[in-house]
Amino acid sequence: MTGFICLNKQQDITSFWAVRQTLKLLGEKKGGHTGTLDPFATGVLPIALGRATRFIELLPSSRKAYVAKLQLGIITDTLDITGEVISKAPVHASAFEIEQLLDDYLGTINQVPPMYSAIRKDGVRLYDLARKGEIVEREERQVNIYRLDFLGFEDDTVEIYVECSAGTYIRSLADDIGADLGCGAVLSELCRTRSNGFSIDKSTTLEQMRQMTPEELNGLVIPLDEALKKYEKVTVSEAQAFRFKNGGALLRNRLDCSDEIGLYRVYSPDNRFLGVGEITEESDEMTVKRVLPDE
Repeated sequence: MTGFICLNKQQDITSFWAVRQTLKLLGEKKGGHTGTLDPFATGVLPIALGRATRFIELLPSSRKAYVAKLQLGIITDTLDITGEVISKAPVHASAFEIEQLLDDYLGTINQVPPMYSAIRKDGVRLYDLARKGEIVEREERQVNIYRLDFLGFEDDTVEIYVECSAGTYIRSLADDIGADLGCGAVLSELCRTRSNGFSIDKSTTLEQMRQMTPEELNGLVIPLDEALKKYEKVTVSEAQAFRFKNGGALLRNRLDCSDEIGLYRVYSPDNRFLGVGEITEESDEMTVKRVLPDE
């Protein structure tokens, strides 16, 4: 089985466990997810099946979207509601002040990754250091907030909608907003609604999958090349297909494509997906980025 499942991950399970359960239901041995969701978070978790795991890094990753709730007046060590409380403070902010403040975060901003994250420091995951009580200096990273909408404010809880670049930590965003409001804030709920070109309206929960027949489960699998449809399609000759499958580059002036810099989906004359090629400025050839191995 080769392709992707768009899972709507439930709360209180790890992304790893969600993958294992999905593979078990589908009878597939090999799989992996495209980006971890914290156990308390829900929403879109794209899962690669079989040979599609080789293409995970090639999925479009420019934008992710979330609906989040921020609990004001509290700070924890994990920057979310699951952590140990470090401090509490009264909340004096109004809905209007919060909505106005959100505009300050639009565009390119600097963000310090949280200690409880999978980033490595000298080869060690930050969350492993954090669990030992160690706090280390983290370098700021530039991330992009494309959209940040105020959805509501009730019982000291702010609800927001965020569209952002890959690598953005919503927990860190919550912490920064709380600091600017002078009362602190933690992430109390998080639902990822879009990731890697997959959206929550096309996703399925594990519970729903458990109620399906094998035929219905197979119908959920999104073909590999469809998941990569952001990239232009180019059809090559039989000779070119043979060369590409064996790792050989193809001359650009012999390809029927736009010749733009970037990645391409490569197909044989009988419309078999062969893999992904790449055109760069420096070369007059399309090089092999990834080949789909034979089953």
